[in-house]
Amino acid sequence: MSTPFTPELLSPAGTLKSMRYAFAYGADAVYAGQPRYSLRVRNNEFNKLDNLAAAVEEAHGMGKQFYLASNLSPHNDKVRSYIRDLEPVIEMGPDALIMSDPGLIMMVKDRWPEQEVHLSVQANAVNWASVKFWERQGISRVILSRELSLDEIEEIRQQCPEMEIEVFVHGALCIAYSGRCLLSGYMTHRDSNQGACTNSCRWEYNAHSTKENETGDLIAVDQRRDVRGSENPVNTDDLSAVYTPKDYDPSGVNEVEPVLLQEKNRPGELMPAYEDEHGTYIMNSKDLRAVQHVERLVNMGIHSLKIEGRTKSHYYVARTAQVYRRAIDNAVAGKPFDKNLMAELEHLANRGYTEGFYRRHVPAEYQNYEKGVSTNPNQQFVAEVNGSDSNRLHLEVKNRFSVGDKLELITPQGNHSFTLDHMLDKHGQDTETAPGSGHQVAIDLPEHIQLSEKDADYTLLMRYTA
Repeated sequence: MSTPFTPELLSPAGTLKSMRYAFAYGADAVYAGQPRYSLRVRNNEFNKLDNLAAAVEEAHGMGKQFYLASNLSPHNDKVRSYIRDLEPVIEMGPDALIMSDPGLIMMVKDRWPEQEVHLSVQANAVNWASVKFWERQGISRVILSRELSLDEIEEIRQQCPEMEIEVFVHGALCIAYSGRCLLSGYMTHRDSNQGACTNSCRWEYNAHSTKENETGDLIAVDQRRDVRGSENPVNTDDLSAVYTPKDYDPSGVNEVEPVLLQEKNRPGELMPAYEDEHGTYIMNSKDLRAVQHVERLVNMGIHSLKIEGRTKSHYYVARTAQVYRRAIDNAVAGKPFDKNLMAELEHLANRGYTEGFYRRHVPAEYQNYEKGVSTNPNQQFVAEVNGSDSNRLHLEVKNRFSVGDKLELITPQGNHSFTLDHMLDKHGQDTETAPGSGHQVAIDLPEHIQLSEKDADYTLLMRYTA
């Protein structure tokens, strides 16, 4: 039996620090945003070309890949400046550009025919014919739309054996079709397709049931009541939180009553929202978690498994890379899937998890892992190592922790739990508590834990909260 193909693990990098943690915890490649031309222009350390050049050089020095997202939907002013602004970036040698606009792709291929281009998820490739079309245009990899099932992905893989295929396995999901959203532009006049998304779908909304007035307009008939009759605001962490009043009729024979939504910081501005047999479309989605499908994706021969999150912390990047690295390695080695990997991802801040469109029906054995608090204690990120000597770790404190707490060290080579029995402040004096962000403390490494100097540079400290 031949060894399965080992897919690339692709992590986000909004900063140099995040890139370094991604590689330390097992990523094969990272992707960052090109200044002005990606969908994450805010909170992007790489808006400085010196930082971008340093990142590409450092990644290549480690034998890793560095991809650059250049995937916005440009208006004319950005088309005019694109090639000029891209020239110094191409000179840095990114391994591929992630692009979606056919016009910009044409311009890049005309100017730099040898430059690899990956088709962004923004292009919404959902079938094998589309993938073949892009193959003819010189695209070397297609990032498939998130709206596909595992069976559909497998058919595309079979129909397009020469094309590299990339899929998302973790991170935030847009409420729109793979990111083509207008909500931010409507709410704040900041266009998500131009890189200025304000995540309007994740704000707090209250829902009001409605009636028609004498002119046929919708008016609210309650005050801060959701449409199920509760006195509490709708919980927008769950797409199922908004229901229509009366009897819901999926056949469409009976009229479905709309609700009015009010954003927390916009009192008096009520927006109509409707629900039909497919759901309601203005609330935010749960986060994607597809670690349970890594084995099948490996067996399909998918080239790259992608984690979303260029605006997330280095802790998020490290933790997700660690979990998905283990899942990939286990799958390639023929080991059965370890359901504990699903629970480990519960330690990350999340809005509840979903496996998106990959399967319509989730098997019963996975149900207990939808909310990990029943099987896995919660954790809080409390410190990172900023130096070590002998068996002592020097810590940069992020959140409060104390002697007597149960802690876990997260390291590139594995994780270790222990109870803290001694701690020193920055002056070398005994202390019972690390008060919080901005403080430095030192702890002795427990005897059963061995850390190399390289591992210590990327070690994170967690506190069990339950």
